[in-house]
Order: sequence, then C-alpha cells, then structure tokens
Amino acid sequence: MRVLVLGAKGQLGTEICAVYADADLVAADIDTIDIRDKEGVRALLERTLPDLVINTTAAHNVPRCEEEPGVAFAVNAIAVRDLAAACRVRDARLVHISTDYVFGDGTGQPYTEEDRPAPMNVYGASKLAGEHLLAAEWDNHIILRTAALYGPAPCVAKQGMNFVRLMLHLAETRDEIKVVTDEITTPTYTKALARQIRLVAEKGEPGLYHATCGGACSWYEFAEAIFAIAGKPVRLVPAKAADFASNVRRPHYSVLENKRLQEQGLDIMPHWRETLKAYLEGLGN
Repeated sequence: MRVLVLGAKGQLGTEICAVYADADLVAADIDTIDIRDKEGVRALLERTLPDLVINTTAAHNVPRCEEEPGVAFAVNAIAVRDLAAACRVRDARLVHISTDYVFGDGTGQPYTEEDRPAPMNVYGASKLAGEHLLAAEWDNHIILRTAALYGPAPCVAKQGMNFVRLMLHLAETRDEIKVVTDEITTPTYTKALARQIRLVAEKGEPGLYHATCGGACSWYEFAEAIFAIAGKPVRLVPAKAADFASNVRRPHYSVLENKRLQEQGLDIMPHWRETLKAYLEGLGN
C-alpha cells in the first residue's frame, strides 16, 4: 500500500510518517505542494498513485484565522473538497484531520460524533465546512477530530512551541505563571495519535471519528501536571480566559469522546497523564 502524507513536516505529520516508516511512503509538505493548488494536488496524486492519503495540512493559527477568514476557508474547506475529488478519481481512501473547535460550549459532557457542532470562531467554522465538503465529495473517507496536540516535532503555527514547551520555557523566565482554569479539553500526544490514525485508516469503517487521549483537564491542571512531572518549582496562578485579551472566542468545554473507535474496538488512545509523562521523559526531564 502506498501512503501519501500531506503536511509531512508538521507536528502531527512527522509522527504519522514515523509510524508508516515500513510502508511505501510519499511525504509532501508546503515545499512540495500548496494544498490550495487544485491542479497541483491532482497532479501529485496522479504521479504518486497513493492508495491512502492522510491530510494533516490546515490553517490552524486561530487568531490569524479571525483576521484572514478567506485564507482559513481556502485551506480548511475549499482545498479539502478539491483533495477529496482528487482522491475519488484515484479511488484512494482519504484521512482528514479535524478539530474539537467545531463545537461550542456544550453542557459539560464529552462530545460524541453524533452531537451537533456549533463553532464559535472562524477556525472552527472553516474546519467544519471542510468536513461537510469532503463528505459530500467522496465516500471513502475518515474524518478524525482531535484536540490540544503536542509532541516532539515543532508546531509551525506556534513558532515551534507547544503548550508543554511553553510552560517549561516560562518556568525558566518568570516568577509566576498564569493559566486558565475555565477552558477544559484533552491534551493529545502526537505519537499516540499517529498510531491511532494508522489503525483507523487501515481497519476503520468510513466516516467521522473522535480521537483524543483519555481523560480531560483545564489548561491550569495540565500545567500543574507538567511542572509536577518535570520537577519544576513554579508559582502557578489560576486565571480566567477573560483575563487575557484575545480576538478569538474559544469554547470553555471541548472534550471529545472516542465513541466510534470504542464501538469498533479500535480505541488505543492512552490517558493524557500517561502520555505527558512519556513525552517529558523523552525531553530529558
């Protein structure tokens, strides 16, 4: 089976390429193809002839999406539709990565795949539009929503940082750190997610899936765990999202339940505390 990974140099794409190291792998990134180049994408598939396409590309700098909604929808929606059309012509399964931000504030219960999306910002709206356009274009697809990614590879949209690295950096440069208590999510380790993606791509029925690590926490609780595991004595101060100036509305609760994975016996995602420990040990802390 030939596998084409789009966004191969990104935070998640790097790990997906690693789990497919034993496959016939084609890795493509922005230096290879702009996902918005419809004809270029079609030509790439015609040239590489993949059986499976995994799309990790996205406009996911959330504040910038608010400022440039045209770019957000071009990358996260229109380009996804065009990619799905190219996959249909090639008869290649398409795995597309989406986000917990398609949901709003909800009721404090984890969202399943059956729950109705209600995005609160341009990023979430553009990703939801991409889901709908993909599903309308090509049946043989996996849409996989995830949340709060971190991992060894740099996050391009955050200048190479992820939340864990940011907290460790701040611990070295500040006497106290303020972190919000009123945004609840599930930190998800890219190495674990990449293994889950391969499993569902090869074994899962077509359709929509949620895939995050187990459990849930506020960003404050996540920071507490980071410093406890890393052994960093830090004065952590609880804050509210409203305490930080932002042009973006974000959900206060966006926890996902891996319901369809569980129903098919495919859920291999560990608890977020377990993967955080593994990640920090890998950093040498």
